[in-house]
Amino acid sequence: MSLTTRQQEIKDEFIRVRGAWSDSWESILRLDPEFLASYLAFSAVPWRKNHLDDKIKEFIYIAVDANATHMYLPGARQHIRAALALGATPQEIMEVLELSATLGIHAMNIGVPILVEVLEEKGLRTGPAPLSDYQEEVKAEFTRTRGYWHSFWDEMLELDPELFAAYTDFSAHPWRHGTLEPKVKEFIYIAFDTAATHLYVKGLKLHIENAVGYGATAQEILEVMEIASVLGIHAVTAAAPILAEEAASADRAAGADVAGADVASAPGR
Repeated sequence: MSLTTRQQEIKDEFIRVRGAWSDSWESILRLDPEFLASYLAFSAVPWRKNHLDDKIKEFIYIAVDANATHMYLPGARQHIRAALALGATPQEIMEVLELSATLGIHAMNIGVPILVEVLEEKGLRTGPAPLSDYQEEVKAEFTRTRGYWHSFWDEMLELDPELFAAYTDFSAHPWRHGTLEPKVKEFIYIAFDTAATHLYVKGLKLHIENAVGYGATAQEILEVMEIASVLGIHAVTAAAPILAEEAASADRAAGADVAGADVASAPGR
């Protein structure tokens, strides 16, 4: 079925502004073109203000889509393709993914303070113990490679320094070997911490502070958040094609029922 004039206008504007199109967008366009137009106006704000480079914007989409709390792989593919087209290297995109892989440590950031709270309530812990030489060495290495220290690491370092040392080595890999500038690395952390599928407030505040320390502006950080804010559209991009398929199937079934009824009621039957 050909598009109406209005549908074609919306599609052309979407491609002009966002530089991409897919079967999911086509389904939405056909089911509710004005909804797609309103989404375009919402999602295009960072693309009209342009405080971040286009390539960095694509890195933010990748961080949000590929992350363990969301894993929207069609979006990850689309934005990896777009980033490559904008001149990103596979190594840069791999660095974005490596930075995103640190999200899992938030199980410890959330869990360890609760464990400590229970131990203190049960009289099994009276307060933090002095750090050993090994623990001080691990803390210094984290601070050196990651560029900061925060008190929410203290209890993890105290209770399981071996785990924290392993995490330090894991999380520091893109800081030791990567090429993205430090504030961009912090943008990646901000993107998945602020995303609706994670909302890790402590980490978000920390990485905003770090990004500002590396020279990021409020407008750049806002664009990171604005890009993460469109995550909800994936309810539609994932399900609208299914709706289109099922609606077409229901129409075919209804048509077959009508045809069968016509045959059954024909003279001579």
